[in-house]
Amino acid sequence: MRVLHVAAEIYPLVKTGGLADVVAALPAALAARGLDVRVLLPGMPAILSGVVEARRIIRLGPVFGAAVVTLRLARLPDSGLLVYVIDAPFLYRRDGNPYLGPDGRDWRDNHRRYALLGWIAAHLAGGELDRNWRPDVVHAHDWHAGLAPAYIAQNPALNTATVFTIHNLAFRGLFPLDHHNDLGLMISGADQSALEFHGHLSFMKAALFHAARINAVSPTYAREICTPEFGWGLDGLLRDRGGNLSGILNGVDYSVWDPGSDRALAHNYTAEKLRGKRICKLKLQAELGFALRSKAPLLAVVSRLTSQKGMDLVLGALPDLLAAGGQLVVIGSGESEIESGFRAAARAHPGSVSVYLGFDDALSHRIMAGADILLVPSRFEPCGLTQLYALRYGTIPLVRRVGGLADTVIDATPDRSMPRPTISEPGRRTASSLTTRAAASFPGGSATRWR
Repeated sequence: MRVLHVAAEIYPLVKTGGLADVVAALPAALAARGLDVRVLLPGMPAILSGVVEARRIIRLGPVFGAAVVTLRLARLPDSGLLVYVIDAPFLYRRDGNPYLGPDGRDWRDNHRRYALLGWIAAHLAGGELDRNWRPDVVHAHDWHAGLAPAYIAQNPALNTATVFTIHNLAFRGLFPLDHHNDLGLMISGADQSALEFHGHLSFMKAALFHAARINAVSPTYAREICTPEFGWGLDGLLRDRGGNLSGILNGVDYSVWDPGSDRALAHNYTAEKLRGKRICKLKLQAELGFALRSKAPLLAVVSRLTSQKGMDLVLGALPDLLAAGGQLVVIGSGESEIESGFRAAARAHPGSVSVYLGFDDALSHRIMAGADILLVPSRFEPCGLTQLYALRYGTIPLVRRVGGLADTVIDATPDRSMPRPTISEPGRRTASSLTTRAAASFPGGSATRWR
């Protein structure tokens, strides 16, 4: 079976969240099982410079405002996975975030940039672009690839199966309705109901309407998005498509996340030999300028710094955490107000709070290994990956009971002596109380308790 995955980012070349991890790991895992798998990506500078053995397949243009578009076939340097890269400098030659400009706002031509991604996928499915390879299944990921099922559906001669995975329904790919003129999609009759969303064009809705099968990244999230509370106005459509909606839990790529072999760590360790985790903690404390106290609870945030992720709750709980003798390290970026709050906390408590605004892959691994507790108090969470990494690295995940967090973190230890590690409601007092209790009760280096 030939499968084409379509996405806007892939680890380690371009990453803003867990989507990139999945797009790197899932195709590689399917290929290892014998499927013929390729990935279609937009030609961001980091992707074009990061792939190897690139060769031209076909040159197109003008299309979607780009005078010249070149489709290249290349390999990822580590996994050897085959990837198609859309080389369209006018649309994609922009450094930094794949969706936002330097001012932090969406690029004004994002509708064209990501329509091209779906359009190329559909024409690969039609066998028009690569005469040597044509997919049986097109698997599109999140709104950026949402028009792939729509373009495929417009060609009744195609028998290509389509799958769409919702990684985060909150990002619906909304654009002014008159932008449909730029996309080559019909917007009348049935097509209007497929694309129109309260006076806007929605790439997400187009995918949910047209894809043969829909996948959410955890069973609980698949149920949640069919309700008004979590459905972002699309719950009615999802209930209608319920027979084609599944919830399949994300997993961990153990070739990347394994404390026993992780090259980013000061010392490797396993559940049976935990001495290395204590060394990792002391090394991390030294790196961050913290007091070298092995029994001080070291808490971590590895996340987008947004209210959706509950980061305002972490800021609210911070005074009580510090009063309990805790330390906090934060890595991520997001909303300016929350970033400013963490910067101010780091300035006020330089020996107890450290903040890295941005992303550093090696540092995130060192934090995951050196921390005692990972904070994930999300208001909603499609799946979440960091709590899975934490479990793999022997770091206690303190989470809210929503979405994939409810599917992956259980309220149990062998002797029930730890506080319950999930937050049912996202109130500041609840988060502060539970965080402080966790810090006060953490095992303090007891290998038996950690196991």
